[in-house]
Amino acid sequence: MTKNAQMWSEIMRVFADSPSQGRVIRFLLENGLGVNDEGRVVCNRIAIPATQVAAAVGVDRRVVDATARRILEDERLGPIFSRMRATPDLSMVAEHLGLSVITVTVDDARAKGIVLGAVRVLTDHDLAIRQIFVTDPYLAEEPKLVVIVDGALPPGVVEELRSLPHVRRLTL
Repeated sequence: MTKNAQMWSEIMRVFADSPSQGRVIRFLLENGLGVNDEGRVVCNRIAIPATQVAAAVGVDRRVVDATARRILEDERLGPIFSRMRATPDLSMVAEHLGLSVITVTVDDARAKGIVLGAVRVLTDHDLAIRQIFVTDPYLAEEPKLVVIVDGALPPGVVEELRSLPHVRRLTL
């Protein structure tokens, strides 16, 4: 079992007694949100009111507070969530910046070489990669590789990406 798989099983074990707290911790992870030393949910050191997180998850604010306290009390989870950082996702504004977004959905997100294959195709076509991210196969129901490149895609790129091993779907 990989360290990543171990981490997810550890999180599931810690929160097995509270499905609502499990939903909160999943929301924090999906959004890159952390917990500060005071037990507040934060986005890059900016506190987010527990009521806002609770509304987004569909739980009571006290569930968010209790989840944050449990995270801090856990010797493995505390250091992870105290260092969690969110990063900007350019995919939502790409067209306004003259960028192209390529989303790759694969058969098995745990397979090796997926990112390497996509990067190789793009660099072979002299495309500058502005941003690349992969959703975690242990967290996302349908993990994806998202690559944002400068400008329009030249002929042949889409076909080459589709022909890579494990590629199930390509969205532009």
